[in-house]
Amino acid sequence: MERETSLQTLYIDFDAFFATVEKQLDPTLVGKPVGVTAMDSEYSALIAQCYIAKTMGCSRQMRVKEAREACPDIIFRPARHDVYVDMHHRIIATVEKTLSVKKVWSIDEVECDLNGFTEAQCLEVAQKIKADLARDIGTEISPSIGLAANQLLAKIGAEMEKPQSFVVLHPRDFPGKLVSVPLKNVPGIAGGNIVRLRRAGINTMPDLLAISAKHARAIWGNVEGERLWAQLQGYRIERPETKRSMFGHSRNLSGEWQRPDKALECLRLLTTKAARRVRADGFWAQKLTVSLKDEHKRKYRVERQFPPTRDDFAFQREMSAAFRELIARNSQRRLRSIYVMLHGLCQQGAVNDDLFTSAASHEARQKRETVCDLMDKVNSQYGAAYLNIGPQPDIPGGYVGGKIAFGRVPTKEDFATLPPHPQRSRATNMSQKI
Repeated sequence: MERETSLQTLYIDFDAFFATVEKQLDPTLVGKPVGVTAMDSEYSALIAQCYIAKTMGCSRQMRVKEAREACPDIIFRPARHDVYVDMHHRIIATVEKTLSVKKVWSIDEVECDLNGFTEAQCLEVAQKIKADLARDIGTEISPSIGLAANQLLAKIGAEMEKPQSFVVLHPRDFPGKLVSVPLKNVPGIAGGNIVRLRRAGINTMPDLLAISAKHARAIWGNVEGERLWAQLQGYRIERPETKRSMFGHSRNLSGEWQRPDKALECLRLLTTKAARRVRADGFWAQKLTVSLKDEHKRKYRVERQFPPTRDDFAFQREMSAAFRELIARNSQRRLRSIYVMLHGLCQQGAVNDDLFTSAASHEARQKRETVCDLMDKVNSQYGAAYLNIGPQPDIPGGYVGGKIAFGRVPTKEDFATLPPHPQRSRATNMSQKI
């Protein structure tokens, strides 16, 4: 490997994205502390807060009551995930007027390739993107920008002087500003890594930069330690493409939805959303795991295994059986959260019927898969869940299966719900007997 000698990556990390989107869309919030909550409830928690609120002591996962105690003037807004996704796509379109987006890392973080640009051109395109975003998107949604030899260093640069960071970590200045970065602020160095580094006598960035690649690998116990060390040194590392291993959705529960019967209704919706994603990406699943957390924060899980399938009917049946087993085993009265995961993935070439599968069973499975494909097609075409298996209740907080997670930006299909009145009367509720 050889170290890069020029700027190769531009990284954009938007500041307090959910909160600043709310400010951009509602001018009455400008200049005021704003917190975004998971749902419109006094018992909800912050999932984002603007920098004004942060300076007053508000932080993620803080309950509404605690946030109000820290910042009496804070204004709360329930999360609007579809709005944030729409703004994300508008931002991508604006950035790509100047520079192609190489990779979307999350809804508020993107990477662009600067290969072939001179240093002056790199600075010019970065400033142009910043100006275009202010003009086309708005001044409240501010970008922090980092330029460096690789993605990791550019991301670190974007986070070094937030908000509205603009940091250039040029290879000729190595290690330069990098020496002042705390190890805990380096993406890829989690709490467990910090403990292992301290045991090895490594407490600062200069300490980490001074060790060898093999030493880093030994501390991590795998190749990721060596890769991270190499990126910090200025090498450009191309990781092998990550293979999809699962599709899952979770939900925190409140009020009556903490009852097992209501939690099961929510779990049906989550399972349906996960199943649609399985089909959309061309997979079959062979395992399903249901897990829950009770009112005492104790966790329980059940995994079920079955022949490869891709239809809602089979997934709902396995999910119901797993949930009943959990409830029978633990006698839960109130649940704090639920989670369903479809895994054991395989693709079409690897799907074979069991040796003892009858012709009738094979035909029935194909019919169920055809019905699910039809439902997906109709719902995608009309942008709402006109065709469903079982009831589709309104869950507090909405966005069942459509919440934003790091590394994944939901699609419009993830937000498809029952059509609004008066169209709702036309929605078809398909029986489990199909």
